[in-house]
Amino acid sequence: MPPERLEQTTDTLSPDDLARACADAMWKDDDASRGLGMEILDIKPGRATLGMTVKSNMVNGQGIAHGGFIFTLADSAFAFACNSYNERVVAAQGNITFIRPGKTGDRLIATAREISRSGRSGIYDVRVTVDDIVIAEFRGHSRTVAGKWLPVAR
Repeated sequence: MPPERLEQTTDTLSPDDLARACADAMWKDDDASRGLGMEILDIKPGRATLGMTVKSNMVNGQGIAHGGFIFTLADSAFAFACNSYNERVVAAQGNITFIRPGKTGDRLIATAREISRSGRSGIYDVRVTVDDIVIAEFRGHSRTVAGKWLPVAR
């Protein structure tokens, strides 16, 4: 985390800076997303965009991107979007519809956006694309659990 963020408390961070600081805290221990070569491209409150390139070991017997990897990218974007408010949030449910296949070398972009957030529950939609072509649509339901990503000023 840059030094200027260390000096600020969660009370003084802008919503965008808070979302970024939460993503940084989450990312450092996210071995799954990092291990698959994902990158965080953008973070805002209730929003996240992640990218991942389909590698040869992500292709199934049909010669197309395995749906599990597409789901994992969408799920990671969902996770970063719903954890952007300094509350620890987990998935309660995730559902994906595959629209077109991805191929080796495709740069997949997953863009998550908050649809609803009330109490401890949230709904997020994630669109996975290659360039302007929609590959999949994902909907995730979230549940807030105990804990914070960042210390809260007292």
